[in-house]
Amino acid sequence: MWRSGSDGGRDRKTVVCIACGASLLRSDAREYDKEGDRWSRHGKEFEHLCKECYRNLCHQPRDELEALLVEIGDGESLSRTDFLERYYGAVEERYGSAEEPES
Repeated sequence: MWRSGSDGGRDRKTVVCIACGASLLRSDAREYDKEGDRWSRHGKEFEHLCKECYRNLCHQPRDELEALLVEIGDGESLSRTDFLERYYGAVEERYGSAEEPES
């Protein structure tokens, strides 16, 4: 016999929000995929965000961002200033200056 949707049989697993550290039911969380494609599900394990942190998340495309961040850090422990200087330099090198008009 099939369960009805109102019997509370939803996923009762607890997950942790990767942004704020809050513990919450999986059914109350939002999936986060660092590759930016949560619809391709095969072979993936998702991290989770609480609804408030998910709403505050930037939902713009982030192609190449993960690789760029890994490349910048290169396994080193950097100060925030050093990291931001490297990031700004790498973005400027790859995509041009923010000051330059688009062609």
